[in-house]
Amino acid sequence: MKLLNKAVAITGGNQGLGFEIAKHCLLEGASVAICARNDDLLKNAYDDLTQYKKEHQLLIYRTADVSDHDDVEAFFKLCIDSFGKVDVLVNNAGIHGSKNSIYDPDFDMVNWIKAINVNLFGALYMCLAFVPHFKRNGSGKIINLSGGGATSPMPGMSAYAASKAALVRFTETIALELKPYNIDVNAIAPGAMNTRLLDDVLVNGKGKVTDEYYEKALKQKESGGTPPSKGAELCVYLASDECNGVTGKLISAVWDDWKNLHKHIPDLDSDIYTLRRIVPEDRGISF
Repeated sequence: MKLLNKAVAITGGNQGLGFEIAKHCLLEGASVAICARNDDLLKNAYDDLTQYKKEHQLLIYRTADVSDHDDVEAFFKLCIDSFGKVDVLVNNAGIHGSKNSIYDPDFDMVNWIKAINVNLFGALYMCLAFVPHFKRNGSGKIINLSGGGATSPMPGMSAYAASKAALVRFTETIALELKPYNIDVNAIAPGAMNTRLLDDVLVNGKGKVTDEYYEKALKQKESGGTPPSKGAELCVYLASDECNGVTGKLISAVWDDWKNLHKHIPDLDSDIYTLRRIVPEDRGISF
């Protein structure tokens, strides 16, 4: 029970990875609060999650749009009123936004901006609400969900890529700001999962994203993708006391030996697992 007596707040908890994170946190003994925009899916998720809850645990939910500051404040208030305190914040809510080049005649500016508002400003608003509480308690954990867009270009989905890259650098920056208060802040790359975001590309992305990216999405759908449980297990680890002091990192649930990170904290006080420039010498070239 790695999260016994802890309280965890999770955004986008009504389906996909968010639901899986909530499930794993309940199984590890935590009380859990979930929020999302779709009220029906959220209520269904709550009903499904109750089977994983023990008597000593609380499970609550509230409809909320993370890009709406008032909704975020109301969700935070519900968490405090219900739990008395919150130990972990998981910023999981995210959308793709527009799926075409910014130079296309039908470029969708509205949904481009919406992706920035949800993926980046949503995490900001949640941090603004929860961080003062963490600081008063002298501890806390913030886990931000990154994705492939943070580490490689994604033609046709520039809003998603830009917002996720910004979210990682935001993570690295506030990790340094909050380190004196024993607040650990990390981002995770959960892997290529077969969630609603993949279905969104397959249904709405053909002819908008590159042919190469669309074919890659089709193959991922056929192969089954990365199980959401991998990302959820990493979230549990980062939320636990076992990895206190691991902060400011972008960690891959699939490729990194994350289960042993707590054994290497002195070595992690560097640019390991962070965004950085690649210089010619990194590729054996000199010019």
